[in-house]
Formats: sequence, structure tokens, C-alpha cells
Amino acid sequence: MNSFVLIVGEGVLAESVSKELAAHHLVFRKSNLGESIPSNTDLVLILDDGWKPSTHQKAEKVLQKTDTPWLRGFISFGEGVVGPFVQPGKAGCSQCADMRRFMGGRDRTEMVEVQQKLAAGGGIGSDPWASRNGLLQMAHLINVEVQKVLRGDQVDADGKVLLIDLKTLRTSSHYFLPNPLCPVCGGLPDDTEELARIPLEPSPKVSSGSFRSRSLDEMKEAIVKDYLDNRTGVLNSKIYDLVTPFADASVNLPMLAGDERTGGRTHVYEESVLTAILEGLERYCGLKPRGKRTVTRDSYRNLENQALNPLSVGVHAKENYAQPGFPFKPFDPDRSIDWVWGYSLLEERSILVPELLAYYSIGHGTEGFVYETSNGCALGGSLEEAIFYGMMEVIERDSFLMTWYAKLNLPRLDPLSADDEELEFMVERMRAVAGYDLYLYDATMEHGVPSIFAIAKNREEKGLNLICAAGSHLDPVRAVKGAIHELAGMMLNLDEKLEANKEEYEKMLHDSSLVRQMEDHGMLYGLPQAEERLSFLLNNDEPMRTFKEFKWKSNHADLTEDLQDILRAFQKSNLDVIVVDQSTPETLRNGLYCVKVLIPGMLPMTFGQHLTRLTGLERVLRVPMELGYTEQPLTPEQLNPYPHPFP
Repeated sequence: MNSFVLIVGEGVLAESVSKELAAHHLVFRKSNLGESIPSNTDLVLILDDGWKPSTHQKAEKVLQKTDTPWLRGFISFGEGVVGPFVQPGKAGCSQCADMRRFMGGRDRTEMVEVQQKLAAGGGIGSDPWASRNGLLQMAHLINVEVQKVLRGDQVDADGKVLLIDLKTLRTSSHYFLPNPLCPVCGGLPDDTEELARIPLEPSPKVSSGSFRSRSLDEMKEAIVKDYLDNRTGVLNSKIYDLVTPFADASVNLPMLAGDERTGGRTHVYEESVLTAILEGLERYCGLKPRGKRTVTRDSYRNLENQALNPLSVGVHAKENYAQPGFPFKPFDPDRSIDWVWGYSLLEERSILVPELLAYYSIGHGTEGFVYETSNGCALGGSLEEAIFYGMMEVIERDSFLMTWYAKLNLPRLDPLSADDEELEFMVERMRAVAGYDLYLYDATMEHGVPSIFAIAKNREEKGLNLICAAGSHLDPVRAVKGAIHELAGMMLNLDEKLEANKEEYEKMLHDSSLVRQMEDHGMLYGLPQAEERLSFLLNNDEPMRTFKEFKWKSNHADLTEDLQDILRAFQKSNLDVIVVDQSTPETLRNGLYCVKVLIPGMLPMTFGQHLTRLTGLERVLRVPMELGYTEQPLTPEQLNPYPHPFP
């Protein structure tokens, strides 16, 4: 029995497809899609020689109701677009495809505006680049797709868009992920107390020497296929850094506010790309809620019995809030704000967290009371793995900032005492290729989780003089390797920028208020004149310690058991761990989980001297005495007044 195909549209494309299909199927033509279609319709084609967004939007509404599959073909600024093949009840509609396609382009903001204007104005009837040869090529592709649909075969445009360059007739296929926030096919569950619960489950390690629950080799094919595409991917380009001492790579996360590059640093470029993709996904998940819909809005005063006290995670100084143009307002317990549900691992209960603390880019709205970064965000092959690495990042930054603000004279470590061949290779390569010596310090705080403060000192007069980084891990050697990779990421490729902007950074040296951006911190300490500010570490002439002196031992085969060890240590130090699950449908499809970890009392990483967050965090005053660095608690006036050197 012949299939019944409804073709909506006028022009060369609709006419060409209609003629070819009519030889084998029942074809009905309409110039416009009405509010209903024939009940026996097997497939609808929306075809135009130009771009009419309102037609596609209407098709989604009408055809979803009738459970009718459909396929579109149109021309947009000299490019033919075929697909996606939309199936009612299945996520991944035309609006998802458009969103991914717009985000993948450099002119994404303009394209969104153009789509809105065309939707309101009726669209473009015929694109100037719609040549007859190009339209015939598109018609051929569409007919091939239609035959596959009607035979029940795999359709190339299922979950993809086919793009045809009308100058060259070259066709490319681009996979896209459904948008969980899509108003047509999306739909998120409400954020609830029950959904926030995190009962820790077993998370076996991939091997005895690993702290991962899944290997990159296992995930690499899906990671590249699902997330990296130059036109429609969540991440849309990759770059290899051939300057730095190790195999650095980065991918681009496109956002409406601009592009953001996320990096991966290993010894193999392929692995660095995969790591960069995972880093990009982590950043994507932390931008805003995409896994659950925020529904709680109230004041802290009304919620305090079930909510985190925002003051416990540190706020800005009163004098900063009073500055003209300061982007945040003091926290007001009587003002209603948005809250999301997190989970306290120590109290084993769900707890409300301000949304602007759980998703780092939200704080610049009218409700913002602090500057929050991606500090504590982590992606893992299990929820437990994500929590583990989120905790390691919070601990790493806290140890670094505690060292800086309290000017702790940390014991220096001998890297050769680790007896690790790879570490020795990394230290030597950093010295031989980039010309930097490595200084390592034990920055472990009162909880006992091994932490490292690392400084790279340039052996040459040209280039960044000092570069600082940090690392935390139950295996201190892994912590050092992570810190070295961070150090290496700044070596050699920022030297010209330092020379070109030296006067600007010298002004920052004399006026800390000029340090406003993330990059300013690292570049400032590239100046030789800034070295004296790190003399409390560099002038340490005590005998170096060995790695054997680290007390923490981990011999578990399950990562969850390591987590439980850390939680027991934290309980003794009166430190809670609050986890917000940031996982999205895009990550969960591949068993990847993303979390935001908050540890009240630990120092949050901030960038910009005016955005320092120490108010309310008495731990920075108390812990130096507990560790024996001072004889009595510090006063706020004794804290280091200069911008930190974390790059």
C-alpha cells in the first residue's frame, strides 16, 4: 500500500520533491499548514526555498498533537538545512536543532534575533543563494530520507541536521543533543527535597591505582560523538597547544555572552581533548539548572530551618558592598530569592541552597549577594566520583588561599622523594623545555587531606617570573602532577602578553584594586617585582620533607570508601559537605554526573581583589594556630592584603 505524504510549502524545493515522490506514493500539497491534517498522513514535509521560522514552530504544535512525524528542508543565508526528522513524543525537535545550530555559530546572538524577527514577520520567501542546482541537490537528499522513513530504515536526519553549502553543494551531517529546556519537547521535573537525596552507593575503581570509576577509553567514542561538533555541538571546536611543555588541548563552550575555552592537560593530545570535553561539560552543567526546574522561592527567614545560611560560605566585606557600582547587594534574610535542593552528606538530609551559589553564573542578577565561581564543580563517571573530585577542588583552593592569606611558612617537599618516574620526567621536562624550576610545599590543612602549593620559578629573565598552582588528592603524588599540569598551562604562551602589558601589571602591583579579572592574578605575579610577596614560602631554608611523611593512606578498591574516610575526618573538624546535583539529560545519557560541592567554612576561590570573600569565615583566623604556624589566632588585620596569585 502506498504511503500518504503531505508536503507543505511552495517553490522549487517543494515542487521537485513532490514530483519525485508522486511516482511512488500518494502526495498531497498545501501552501500553508493549517490547524489539522488528514488522518491518514504518514509523513509531513515542510519545504521552503527560504527560511520561515514561524512555519516550523507551528508544525511542532500541530504535528505533536496528531502524533505525525515530519521533516523539514529550507535555505538559510546560502546554506541548505535538511532535518531533523521529528518524531512526536521523542526529544530532539526542530527548535532544539535551531538552538544548537545558532549556538555553534559566531553570530549566535544575531541569529536568535533574526529568527525572532522572521517568525514575527513571516520569514524569507526565497533565499538569494537558492540556485536551481542547489535546490535540486536538496530535493534529492530529502527524497532519499523520505524513502528511508517510509521503509522504516535508519534515517540520516534522525537526531541530526544535514547542511548543504549552496556554493559547492558539499553536504555535511551534524548530530545534536535535545535541549532539556526546550519549550516544545523539553520538560524537567520539579526540584524537590526527595530528588536531592544522595545515598552513597558503591563505586568500584577501574583499577587498584586509579581513583576513577570509569576509564576514558570506555567513554571516548560517545564523548566525541555526542558533545563535540563544529556546527551543532554543546562544544564546537578543538585546539592543540603546541607551545606548553605537555600535551595541552582545549575545546570551545559557546555561550550567548561569548566563547569560553576549557582545557585538558595530559601527556597525550587525544586524551587531553577528551579531558577538555569533560571539563567543558562540567562548565556547561554549572551555568544554570538544566536537570531540575527551580520551584522554591522565599526568604531565608522563612526557610532557615531547612536552608543553608548563606553567610556561612563567606561574603564580601561591608566596604566593598558600599562601593559605587559594586555588582552585588548585602545578603538580606528577608528578601525572597530562588533556592535549589542540595544534600548534606554529614547530616544525611536535604538542604536548600541559594541557586546563585549552586550555579556560578547566576549571581550577577538583582538578587546577587556574592560572586560565585565554578569552584567545587566536578564531573564523574559516577555520582560518588563527581563528589570526590568536587571535594578535592574545594580543598585545593581552600588550602591555597589559607596559605596565602595567613602567609603560612609551609614545609617544602622534595619531589625526588616520591620515587615516581613519571613525576621526575614531568619536573625535568618543565625545566628543560620551559626553563622553570619547581618548588613544592605541603599545604595540608587540619582535616588531613593531602594538599600541595606549587610554584614554578623562571630560570630566565624573560617571561613570567613566578607561576603558582595547587593540588589536592588522597595520593599526594597525583596532587603534585595535577598542579604541574596547571603550571605548565601558563608557561611560554603568555610571555608576549606580559611584555606588551607590563605597565598595566606594574600599576596593579602598586594598586591592588586594579586587579579585576581572573587573568590579572597570574599575570601580576609574572612580574619579578612581585616575587617578594611570596618570600614567606621561597625563603624557607628548612630541610625538605619527603612524601613518606604524608599521613593519609588509601588502599580501598571502592571510591565510596575513600569518600567515607574523608567525611569522617571532616566530621572531626566540624566541616559539612553539601552536594547539589547539577547533572543534565545531556550528561546522564552517557552515565556522567555533575555536582557542585559546598563546604561551609572553607575559603571560596574568587577573582578580582574587590570580590574577595572572607567575611564570616573565622576558620582562616583559627586554623593557622591549630596547625602550629602561629601561637595565637590571627586577627583580620594580620591577613595578607594583596591579591592572591592563583592563575
